Amino acid sequence: MATERILYSFRRCPYAIRARLALAINETPYVLREVKLARKPEAMLEASPKGTVPVLVLADATVIDESSQIMRWALERNDPEGWLERDDVALIERNDGAFKHDLDRYKYPDRHDSDAEAHRARGMEFLSLLDARLADQPHLCGARRGIADAAIMPFVRQFAAVDSDWFAAQPIPHLQKWLADNLASRLFETVMLRVAPWSPGDPAVVVPGDAVES
Repeated sequence: MATERILYSFRRCPYAIRARLALAINETPYVLREVKLARKPEAMLEASPKGTVPVLVLADATVIDESSQIMRWALERNDPEGWLERDDVALIERNDGAFKHDLDRYKYPDRHDSDAEAHRARGMEFLSLLDARLADQPHLCGARRGIADAAIMPFVRQFAAVDSDWFAAQPIPHLQKWLADNLASRLFETVMLRVAPWSPGDPAVVVPGDAVES
């Protein structure tokens, strides 16, 4: 049943995006509860007191509140495109660690009291590495998209959006094409569904487990 799983999410959050990408490919139906971050629902905080999205609550009340764990939970149960065959744990860890650190300080310099240009330059080191990987193959781990692409793409998207004109002018053509192709995909369109923030008593927004084409 679709209602056996509940996903607390925020549409633009890169962690939530990558969880939704894996759930879509996995063909997992779930109830989507969009979260207004300034007013997090009590039901989500009871499930995961740390208060960050995504949070997946299973039928047996098991809670998975790390995006990478949600991805792997989904793909270990059904992986029709073989995403786990195109994995790179070290690359994903670098994305989630050093690159995310620089991304936050580039995007929110006032919040972090940071030098935005310095962190942008360090972020570009990672993006240049990705561009080099993509010079001879369309995806980060080969000819087909995999978990590495889905785990990293939402963060590259966020970096690119800080100053889209500047990003477009950078000498990383393979990465720019990879990002554009991912953003234009049917899969990405499907997971970027716009829904109103959830409140108790609202009708359920059920995301069906239909297969998604590229």
